[in-house]
Amino acid sequence: MTQINDKLRIPKNIRKVKNIVGVFSAKGGVGKSVISLQIATALKEKGLRVGLVDTDIYGPSIPTMLDVEGYVPKSIKVDGVSKIDPIESYGIKLMSIGFFTKLDEAVVWRGPMASKALKQMIFDTNWGELDFLFLDLPPGTGDIHLSLVQSIPISGAVIISTPQNVALADARRGIKMFQQESISVPILGLIENMSSFVCSGCGMTHHPFSNGSVKKEAEQLNTKFLGELPLDLDTRIASDSGVPIVASQPQNTTALAFVQLAKTIIKH
Repeated sequence: MTQINDKLRIPKNIRKVKNIVGVFSAKGGVGKSVISLQIATALKEKGLRVGLVDTDIYGPSIPTMLDVEGYVPKSIKVDGVSKIDPIESYGIKLMSIGFFTKLDEAVVWRGPMASKALKQMIFDTNWGELDFLFLDLPPGTGDIHLSLVQSIPISGAVIISTPQNVALADARRGIKMFQQESISVPILGLIENMSSFVCSGCGMTHHPFSNGSVKKEAEQLNTKFLGELPLDLDTRIASDSGVPIVASQPQNTTALAFVQLAKTIIKH
């Protein structure tokens, strides 16, 4: 992946971040947060310095997936300036609105307020030197997204979709957003999630949401297809338990698929 080097576009406090990658779907419930976390973990396991921002103001999930619910970041001084010290778990530096709200508390904010909070989490956090900072972007293509992608020097975006048509329709909208002249963020590729599952009873592979549609979409859009991931029980259990499957079960078939995805992404 080409490193960011246009210093004029990068706020001073994140200039030590080499690459910022947005993980996006436009549609909720397609596994974007799980994929963001597992790819980040895979790169950390390779020895890279990694950060992850859970930008979903209304439904933060990263604190649960890394078992850091209830943690509150501290304020520290860096060169005489107050900064937020990110929470760290499994060697990944983390920031989420979930660290500042109660688990069962609804965040009822209008777009401008949510956008301001997100910018603070990104620009006022003491990230230090990072090879990759992943932005787990929320569903939709509204003003929050525009505010983020127009103010942050994103190196590229990874698009997640399940293979059924209703999910792909939203993915197309997301791609169009990144391709707008005022945004112009490179699409690193598409990932097909929940592509299949293996029945524990009969051992047969099933495709509950169709299969191969995301690859075809990538070909039609002249965009790279990064790979497919199964609907996997072990990954669900690990996520609910707050343990990245890439770290806890490195030889698991799905964990190996995440590692391969991470390798493919950083080749750009």
